[in-house]
Amino acid sequence: MTTPLLELRNIETFYGPIMAIRGVSLQVFEGEIVCVLGANGAGKTTLLKTATGALNSSKGQVLLQGKEIQNRDPDWVARQGIAHVPEGREVFPLLTVEENLMMGAYSRRDKEAVRADFDAVYSYFPPLRDLRGRLAAYLSGGQQQMLAIGRGYMSKPRLLLLDEPSLGLSPTLVQDIFHIITRLNKEEGLTILLVEQNANVALQVSQRGYVMEVGGMVMDGASDDLLKSDDIKEFYLGKKEAGIRGKRRWKKRKTWR
Repeated sequence: MTTPLLELRNIETFYGPIMAIRGVSLQVFEGEIVCVLGANGAGKTTLLKTATGALNSSKGQVLLQGKEIQNRDPDWVARQGIAHVPEGREVFPLLTVEENLMMGAYSRRDKEAVRADFDAVYSYFPPLRDLRGRLAAYLSGGQQQMLAIGRGYMSKPRLLLLDEPSLGLSPTLVQDIFHIITRLNKEEGLTILLVEQNANVALQVSQRGYVMEVGGMVMDGASDDLLKSDDIKEFYLGKKEAGIRGKRRWKKRKTWR
């Protein structure tokens, strides 16, 4: 049986006295795009931070190709090949585009390959080429998102974690960003774990998906199957306020885990 590139087993993570995620398990296999859906406060960002060591779990395991990496320093995790593009982009505002990209490659020693990867980033994100001397603070939201993903790419990761890449972007820019995400997966073979509220676009580009609510997993499956699910259509594509967990409480459906 193939070992997942990333696996979370029964993870519990707290913010102070508050349990943010509980009993969360997830697998990402090499070459996949896997999405995690959920509303604000579902625990999606906590999941990514736990995977990268930015938050310590109190219970459970985080494994990279079968080896435990939970609660390690985020810099150590990054050097193992996991790049995290955080929610809100978090570019370095007083550095130029090119300096931001160089920060992504801070741990690399293959200077010639780094120079080649600058060209690769500019080929995926052409607007950045003409803006490479501009301070990141003066980029548009879409340009900052391109830069944040490009910075993650510059670390030459085995696994790219993307937290809400569509946040605050126009529908046209969202389509552009997700087209590039798909290209990175297909052309570079880059494995991607994608956290999103935009269920429609996330399920269209991914192979498998998970649904989080109130700190726990309530559903998972092939993305095509999730797109056809009545509950996904109702609560994530139909803008319902109640979630799947609430529906389960009242209908007691046996199909969910």
